[in-house]
Amino acid sequence: MEKSSGFRSVAEFLFGRSLVKEFVDGGWAMWPILAVLIYGLAYAIWKFISLMYAKVNLNKFLAEILPLIKEKKIKEAAEKAQKTRGPVAAVVYAGLIKADRGIEAVEKNMENAAMIEMSYLEKGFVEMTSTITLAPMLGFLGTVDGMIVAFDAIAKARSVDATIVADGIKIALITTKYGLISAIPVQLFYNIFTTMVDGIVIDMQRASEKVTEALIES
Repeated sequence: MEKSSGFRSVAEFLFGRSLVKEFVDGGWAMWPILAVLIYGLAYAIWKFISLMYAKVNLNKFLAEILPLIKEKKIKEAAEKAQKTRGPVAAVVYAGLIKADRGIEAVEKNMENAAMIEMSYLEKGFVEMTSTITLAPMLGFLGTVDGMIVAFDAIAKARSVDATIVADGIKIALITTKYGLISAIPVQLFYNIFTTMVDGIVIDMQRASEKVTEALIES
């Protein structure tokens, strides 16, 4: 009991008494909702870091690579691409190392590299969509449980009174509320990240086109 009381005191200090009280009043369903929220936010943070790492200034990168290609310094251009982080540089590097085998080989290798990079860019999305789906479902499960508690109280009392059903309805509303609260921020992050991935994909396509054009012109 002392450990439980101490844990609650710490939680109240960190998150506020009213929030902790709602969490306790929400019953067992609040724990899986909290676990799913932490799971989703952890992947959101990881995804944000990985996408920030994947971004590259396309114009600056191409300004460094294309002149080398046009001067037929393919090896130097490939080394520059290899040393640059992110999927755009990886796709360009994949094309440049096949430059001696013709344009068709360059395009094919860049396409294959782009597919591999896309699979990396989409990592974490399944976990985030799982959070978006599971959190409200757990909330609704808590809602059903709360309504069962309410109707059970009515059956035992053999009468209908607001005070009798209050606890069950409270559980139902709290779990629904926090199920949605858990899903909404993860959904927001998911939308932002998919937009970022789309931008990186467009950059990969543009870089591939520019490199191909430069190789043809050289």
